[in-house]
Parts: sequence; C-alpha cells; structure tokens
Amino acid sequence: MNKIPSTDCRLRVDRIWDHRYSAFPSIVRFRDAYYVSFREAESHIFDRNGIAAGQTRILRSEDGMVWESVALLSKEGYDLRDPKLSVTADGRLMVIQGGSVYVDRKLTDRIPQVSFSADGLHFSDPEPVVVKDDPEPGMHWFWRVTWVGDTGYTVSYGEVGGSCLTLFKTQDGLHFEAVTRLELGGFPNESTLRLLPDGRMGMLIRREREDKMAWWGVSEAPFTDWKLQPLNFQIGGPDFIALEDGTLVAGGRAYVFGEHKTYLWKGNADGQFSAAMILPSGGDNSYPGFLAVGDELWVVYYSSHELENEVELSSFEKKARAGIYLARVPLSFFTKK
Repeated sequence: MNKIPSTDCRLRVDRIWDHRYSAFPSIVRFRDAYYVSFREAESHIFDRNGIAAGQTRILRSEDGMVWESVALLSKEGYDLRDPKLSVTADGRLMVIQGGSVYVDRKLTDRIPQVSFSADGLHFSDPEPVVVKDDPEPGMHWFWRVTWVGDTGYTVSYGEVGGSCLTLFKTQDGLHFEAVTRLELGGFPNESTLRLLPDGRMGMLIRREREDKMAWWGVSEAPFTDWKLQPLNFQIGGPDFIALEDGTLVAGGRAYVFGEHKTYLWKGNADGQFSAAMILPSGGDNSYPGFLAVGDELWVVYYSSHELENEVELSSFEKKARAGIYLARVPLSFFTKK
C-alpha cells in the first residue's frame, strides 16, 4: 500500500440514510435526478431469527442534498444484495441485485434479480435473469451492468471458491448470454466494468484467495480477449470511474493500518494505481459508487463508524448498524498534475 497523501482539498461528506443496516450502494443520474440504491436489512446477512431477507432501497434527489425514498423492493425467500443501478439502452432505470437463497443458514442458490423503472418513481417487482445455455444454473452473481451502445455487459462469478469469471452481455437487461470466460485463480469475484475514453473496456477484480491482490484488465471490443495483470493492493467492493482526461479513480475496502477503511486510488489504463485518499469510515464499511457531477466527484459508500457505538442500541443493533454516505471531492484533486 502506498503512503496516502494529505487531502488538502475541500471534502464534504454527508450521511444521507441510516435506517437499520444500510449497505452496498450505487449511484446514477437519470432524468435530471440522482438515484442511490442499497441493501437494507437487520444485519450483513442474517436477522435475529437467522433469516436472510435483504431489501433494495432506492433514494432520489434533485440536488444531491435532500433525498427521498422512492422504492423498497423485496422478494419472498430471497436476500436481495448489492443492488447496482444503470440506465438501459432504451432509457429505463435498471437495478440488478444479487438474489441469494439460504436454507438453515446455508447458501443454496444465487439467482440475480432485475427491476426496471421508466419514470424513476415506479419500479417493477424483482424477476430472475434468464441466462442462455446456462452451465451453472443457480450459481451466478452479476456484480453490476455497464452499457456500451445498445449492449449491457456484466461479470459473473459462479462456483464459490472457483477460479473463473464469465463476461456476459444483454440487450434488454433481462436475457444474458456468455461472451468469454477468464481464468485467473485466487477466487476472483466482485468485478466492475467501465468504458474507457479510448473505447476499450476496463475491469477491476477482487480476489479472496492466494495473495488476494486485486487484478486489472483491459480489452478492445468485442471484449473477448483480455489483458490481465495483478495490482499491488487488495480491494473489496470494487468500483472505478474513468474521467475525461483518462484518469481513473478506483475505490473499495482495504485493510491497512489495522482496520478496514474506504480507500480511493488514482490510476490509469495501464494498471498503474497509487493510493489517493481515505474517506471517513470504519468498522463495516466501503463498497463505493462513483458519479462525476460538474467539477466534483461524488462517491457514495456505507460505513458504521458513527453508528455502531450509539449507547441506546442493543448489542445486536450495535453490530448491525451502517449508514449511507455521500462524499463530494473536487475533480481537480485527481486530475491536477
């Protein structure tokens, strides 16, 4: 881990939601408003009765300051997790969610669920994705969808503890087919795809075994041939954004200096990244999402550092409180030479 430089910029951080356990957010702009999605539940997985029943909360704001809830999605028998927002090729707001099924606290199925909205106010009920010629039915986790023209792309990690990732594509957000498989070992899982300014695609990958180091990949269309390389840091809940000048800003959870924090890294398409900033965070935290707004970079993430020690909470609640935060960082902090 590189030494973190001092953050001599104007950094504003607001807690925009803190009901129960709120975590794993994403952010997008849709129809002149901002939307944030996240999982809301009693805890990271199970409630007091051993049931995993996460719901997807969606907030809306016209100015990024005042937020209102416009949806709370749920599905009987499913733990909806890591909801990620995108705008489809035909102009709908889409949320893709991990759909985990537990029996006696054991994970038995992972079936991604999708919901859509034409107006940003009314959302369809979650429904399972349809995978063409599916070699691993019930074992997918589509991390997030990135749209390139009329096609959406996502990465799935299948078998728990496996060594492969599979790139999928979709035209409607519901039906998916495989593009290519990537073999890199170390249990690759949560992976984010983003279009780079030169038209190539970048991929940031979390790994949880062997040396656990993150990996970076780049590919030209049709994204079947990837150049992959290891990075010099570990990451959880990875996301990144490509700024107009080609600068990449990545973020995620890192364990450094004895505790988990939400980190931001500055980098480029060649896979050269250096630590740039630690956001106010602690305890159970991270999983950022990015949006460039004017001359600012908005970073939505979750953290428990202000909530887990509230004295009026029960012991269970102290371990199961996390809020959603929105940080605003001047883009010049990352782009200045």
